[in-house]
Amino acid sequence: MKDPKRLSPRRITFRRVVGDSDGTITSFKNARRRRLRIRRMKYTCEAKIHVENGGSPAADADVVVVDSDSKRSEIHESMEISLSLSSTSSEEEDRPSVGENSGGVLSYGSVSVIGNRKDMEDAVSVEIGFVGKENSKCDFFAVFDGHGGAQVAQVCRERLHRLVAEEVERRNEKVEWDWEGVMEGCFRKMDGEVAGNAAVRTVGSTAVVAVVATEEVVVANCGDCRAVLGRDGEAVDLSSDHKPDRPDELMRIEEAGGRVINWNGQRVLGVLATSRSIGDQYLRPYVISKPEVTVTKRTNKDEFLILASDGLWDVISSEAACQVVRRSLSGQIKRVSNGVGRQSRATEAAALLVEIAMAKGSRDNTSVIVVELSRTSSSG
Repeated sequence: MKDPKRLSPRRITFRRVVGDSDGTITSFKNARRRRLRIRRMKYTCEAKIHVENGGSPAADADVVVVDSDSKRSEIHESMEISLSLSSTSSEEEDRPSVGENSGGVLSYGSVSVIGNRKDMEDAVSVEIGFVGKENSKCDFFAVFDGHGGAQVAQVCRERLHRLVAEEVERRNEKVEWDWEGVMEGCFRKMDGEVAGNAAVRTVGSTAVVAVVATEEVVVANCGDCRAVLGRDGEAVDLSSDHKPDRPDELMRIEEAGGRVINWNGQRVLGVLATSRSIGDQYLRPYVISKPEVTVTKRTNKDEFLILASDGLWDVISSEAACQVVRRSLSGQIKRVSNGVGRQSRATEAAALLVEIAMAKGSRDNTSVIVVELSRTSSSG
């Protein structure tokens, strides 16, 4: 009999054993693996590095990777993770040059994982050069996290960038216009289109959108997805999660006559764990679709942008995520994967974040976009 101390806990397959009338034994494999409906890809990761927050060890930021200089940490383990993965990249070669009409993006990668859920309700949208502003092209990135079904997230993926493009083009002729007005108007239109469909009245989606222009990064957030900017070795949150117990959100809900109830976490009317979303008409006026918008001027210290659903942020801090992406993009850490073709560094970084979230116990759909910004910003 094997010594149980030698068994890695993450490689244990739980089995239920029963006997039948003939004395034979039937084993039942882990049922959760049968829920993964997208094509399966298995990654074997060996080793750990320790990510630090502000110079002090971060207990919540253990990263399963292989260090490029072959250094190993004190903890060594072998782990297998079964994922459903789809990824995209803007490049085949590492670090290509950027065209004159680009919004200033060096490369990008996106990864979506169904996780331990029955259905995939996340959606990702990437539209490079989707609209022109002041003789330059802007790029559109968005993560949508559906709840109650994937319908609203999928509609947002197909429609929201078009609404933003139409509004930007309409306002280009005006001397004065603001990104906050553009985004609020587009989210309102998107919510109106969803509200017109009675079949999805109880379905909704959170949304975080980033428009990368030559001079600025515009982020509009509605819900608990998040956008984080890696700048000069630091993590800068470009959005704030709309949780029902956030003091200003709690006050707004209660003033509207609603309640936040602790039912497996803080929820609006004990139902929804976010206080803003597109859709969810049955929870109005407590849940609203108005986004919070930030406009951040780009500098030559900007490194990358991370957009992700709460499947990542529930288990990884903004600081830890930025450290992982920074080291991944610089080649200091790499994933060890079997049967996976060559990907851009941005895609590798996004996949690494997803794998870390899974390893740390995230059971939710998880979608991540990583956008490289270094060497392409306009000014210091």
